[in-house]
Order: sequence, then C-alpha cells, then structure tokens
Amino acid sequence: MIVSAHPEQGWSLLCNGTIVFDDTGELLPDGQVVSPYRNPAALVVAV
Repeated sequence: MIVSAHPEQGWSLLCNGTIVFDDTGELLPDGQVVSPYRNPAALVVAV
C-alpha cells in the first residue's frame, strides 16, 4: 500500500517503509538497495 506518493519526484513510500522509484529501483527500510530493472533492448542504441 502506498503511504505517500511523489510522482513529480519519481518515488513513493510504501506502508512497510520501502521507497520505490519510478525506474523500478528500491531503497529498503534496512538501507539495502535494489537496483532498477533495465530492459536489455532499451539499452541498445541505433546507429
């Protein structure tokens, strides 16, 4: 459940204390970081 949403800043605070970022990264209550998921196809640059 979202306790506080800040879409203008790109993050939301969940009821368990986890901060979720719009890029799919997370900062857990114990300080651990979950790296954002990066779609490999999105990283390909057309030349």
